[in-house]
Amino acid sequence: MSGARFSPRRLAALVRKEGAQILRDPSTFLIAFVLPMILLFLFGYAVSLDSSRTRIGVVLQDSSAPALRLAQAYQTSRYFDVTMARTIQPMREKMVSGDLRAIIVIPSDFGDGVKRGRMPAIQIITDGSQPNTANFAAAYGEGVRAQWAATDGLERNPRATAPPIELSARFWYNPELKSRYFLVPGSIANVMTMIGTLLTALVVAREWERGTMEAMMATPISMAEFIASKVIPYYLLALASMALCTVIGVFVFGVPFRGSVFALFVVGSAFLMPALGLGLFISSATKNQFVASQIALLSAFLPTFLLSGFIYEISSMPWPIQALTYLVPARYLIPALESVFLAGDQWALLLPNIGIMLGFGLGFFLLSFRVTRRSLD
Repeated sequence: MSGARFSPRRLAALVRKEGAQILRDPSTFLIAFVLPMILLFLFGYAVSLDSSRTRIGVVLQDSSAPALRLAQAYQTSRYFDVTMARTIQPMREKMVSGDLRAIIVIPSDFGDGVKRGRMPAIQIITDGSQPNTANFAAAYGEGVRAQWAATDGLERNPRATAPPIELSARFWYNPELKSRYFLVPGSIANVMTMIGTLLTALVVAREWERGTMEAMMATPISMAEFIASKVIPYYLLALASMALCTVIGVFVFGVPFRGSVFALFVVGSAFLMPALGLGLFISSATKNQFVASQIALLSAFLPTFLLSGFIYEISSMPWPIQALTYLVPARYLIPALESVFLAGDQWALLLPNIGIMLGFGLGFFLLSFRVTRRSLD
């Protein structure tokens, strides 16, 4: 490998050679298209963070009309799957066994309190072994009571005190709070990480293991041509996989796509720079496919899955971990993808994230250039 001037003709020949090598390797297509489909269908169908139809028990200790109407409000709520009882003891047993996640107790003096013009308190008992579900059940249990008090309770009892402020909750971009709407774009980020980093981490190591690197070193190609020939095919492969995942996400899973295809490919291309650069750096530094694949999983795939905000909220993490997330390029990709899908082309949000991802990419490619040159020397 010499310091020859950059030649587009040589680069095209090298890209064709790399493309032919990809076509001869079935595992590449399995990772690029089959595994992404499995991940997409897994996060689209099997994984759900929606807390709808939570199993609760309603203990009705009062037989008055207001108490019966409040119990009916819980039964007709789309958020709860209700089991009714007159005493609390069987409900406690069901909660211990895991059949119920919360118990709502309507006290025996509920109807008398409503008649006297006040809204009596109800008791909400939750299962603390699942904190997220417990918080959801408590919040929505109180919400159903408050909504009943502001409508049915006040209409039937004018003496009851009206709340001074009426709250009307509106959720922009995802009014039904479907977790699928952010899980599918997040899974696309994981797919691009897997293709961009994992597959690229094998390309230079494969040349060393197969003994073909010495033959390439004897050819009059420049370092820029060598690196570009390793990156371009996987860049196109990752964009094709992203496009396929987007089509499936929109037409199969019903995820809205309010942005433009141009913005989607700009965001995807910006993220592929650090993904491809990191994979090439790992491949050049290790010279071993097995070691490169393990390092790629630990340094790219797991941080994307755990530290990018895909599943776990970054704001709920300890502050040292929050600081660490700023070093994960996918942290800037996922909000950009969610913006393109759900909100549209919000360039005020997209451009800073694109700039940061390109900065990561430049750093990784500079490291790859230095490590590759040192390996060849």
